[in-house]
Amino acid sequence: MSNAENTESIFTQGDKAPADYFMGNAWIKKLVASDPVFNTQIGNVVFEPGARNNWHTHPGGQILIITDGTGYYQEKGKAAQIIRKGDVITIAPDVVHWHGATANSSMTHIAVNTNTQKGIVDWLEPVTDDQYKSIQ
Repeated sequence: MSNAENTESIFTQGDKAPADYFMGNAWIKKLVASDPVFNTQIGNVVFEPGARNNWHTHPGGQILIITDGTGYYQEKGKAAQIIRKGDVITIAPDVVHWHGATANSSMTHIAVNTNTQKGIVDWLEPVTDDQYKSIQ
């Protein structure tokens, strides 16, 4: 997805997300770097249709603000939720989860990593194609 396709975005697309932690094409634009004053890191993440991140946790928790498209959010052991533009997801510290776009829609969210003095992210195994396809 190029910036030309996402003409309503207020942020530039950012850097390609690392393939070690993302399946499919996604981009991350860091908006606020982690620092000891605010203990928060904020980024804009763009997922192409079908793109998703690995299972992971945030030691300090996370807030997702969905700004465009349709995607999925799933906590380990629970059913996946459809997330849409305007939704806000609060994720408690150390909850194993993943998020990404649906197969037919891109999805963009602002990720607010809170309490970063506890750590930012612990990456786990990929969400398999079978796991992903089972929620469609």
